[in-house]
Amino acid sequence: MLMFCPTCGNLLLVEESTDSLRFSCNTCPYICKIRRTISSRIYPKLKEVDHVMGGSAAWENVDSTDAVCPSCAHDRAYFMQMQTRSADEPMTTFYKCCNQTCGHNWRD
Repeated sequence: MLMFCPTCGNLLLVEESTDSLRFSCNTCPYICKIRRTISSRIYPKLKEVDHVMGGSAAWENVDSTDAVCPSCAHDRAYFMQMQTRSADEPMTTFYKCCNQTCGHNWRD
């Protein structure tokens, strides 16, 4: 909350006096004691963010390949490719372990 001087229109500064806080003007002698504390916090409602890769539904109809999982050493993994950088860069390959108990994700 910004307060402006009623005499000259400049921004009022908050300064500490001997007994309380007060508003004071930098250019004219206007001073106003602060009688009560005003504070309020309103937190904005955050938007729901979708999963970048489409969530679990993105992995439903993908192919599998021979790839060793770095987590459980299983020899098969699902994969999908996406263009994550500029067009002159190669596509990024994302893997998900075929082992149902592991399900580790990694990229190459």
